[in-house]
Formats: sequence, structure tokens, C-alpha cells
Amino acid sequence: MLHKKGKVFQNCSDESFLDLGFRPALAKTLKEELGGTNQAAKSIMKWADVSERTAKNWIAGTHSPSGEHLIDLMRHSDAVLAVVLTIAGRQGTLNSIGVELLKEQLREMLIGLDSLSVACD
Repeated sequence: MLHKKGKVFQNCSDESFLDLGFRPALAKTLKEELGGTNQAAKSIMKWADVSERTAKNWIAGTHSPSGEHLIDLMRHSDAVLAVVLTIAGRQGTLNSIGVELLKEQLREMLIGLDSLSVACD
């Protein structure tokens, strides 16, 4: 399930990830989102229930996750989901998800505005 709040999908439409290949693209995405620190490895360890060495290998781009672990990463990271959909050539799906997230955020903002206007009356 996607988070209702938080970052909007990064723009992967420049095709830069396609030139990298999966492993380096995933590593780049994880570094950009989480940084290259021990905290990043700890986040990945929690998300995918893997060892610290495994998480660091994914961040370094020397190894890539199995299908199950990749799904765990996509479940917790919109950036990972975006890069996987981009590499898979599913930019339309990514755009649709982004539009739905924006619609939900707009609905929440309108509800908040309505409650503010009622409180002022």
C-alpha cells in the first residue's frame, strides 16, 4: 500500500536509470533516498528483514535483492517503486499512481480547509 503522505515520485522519465542497469539504478536510488550511511542500512534491514551486510551490498550496488526483498523495498519506498516501474517501461503506471496520490492529497487539503472555515464561522 502506498503512503498517503510524503514524497511525490521522483521524475525518472529522463531514462537515466535505463542506461545504468538494475543493480546500479537501485543502488543510486537507495543512496539518494536514504544516504550512504549506517542509518540507511538500518532502514533497509527493517524494511526487508535482511542482514546489515546484505543491506550494504544493495546500497553499494554489488548485489541486488531477490524478488521478495524487492517487493519489501517497493512497499516502503516510493523511489524504489518508481525506478523499478521506469526500468520495466511502465512509466504510464507510475504516472497514474502519482496522479492518484496527488488527488488524495488534494482531498485531504480540501477537508482541512473546510474544517478551518467551519471553525471560523
